[in-house]
Amino acid sequence: MYDRRTAAHQGQKSTGHALSPDFPPMIRMYSPLPTNLFMAPGDSSTQEMIESTERGMYITRFHNTRHVPPRDCVVTGMTRDGVFLFEDGKIQGPVKDFRFTQSYVEALNNVEAIGSETRLVVDDFLKAAVLAPAVMIRDFRFTGATV
Repeated sequence: MYDRRTAAHQGQKSTGHALSPDFPPMIRMYSPLPTNLFMAPGDSSTQEMIESTERGMYITRFHNTRHVPPRDCVVTGMTRDGVFLFEDGKIQGPVKDFRFTQSYVEALNNVEAIGSETRLVVDDFLKAAVLAPAVMIRDFRFTGATV
């Protein structure tokens, strides 16, 4: 993804991902950003993904994510608003939130199933939206529990 500045620097065409001048300068310095992401649904229900997994975690939301470094698409952040352990296809109960550091490219290469229903999340502060299904990812890299 490129805005005009990064496209010129890389010898590419702009993909139209520049941030609006309405964004605060602190956020614009991270331009270009994928402010509207849409992912096509797959053919698995969330329940089917849980039932097909011997041991895993059901994570409802990532929070406070930051690129480290942006070029490599490595992101760090925390889980939030619900993390549940499941074993033998059944949810066992909630667990403490986790911190993670993960390449999103690597995570997407480890997708084993994609949910059949999408969910729209709108961030009014960033003027961004994500429409995506649940995904089942093998070997996601958690680095510790949150405080």
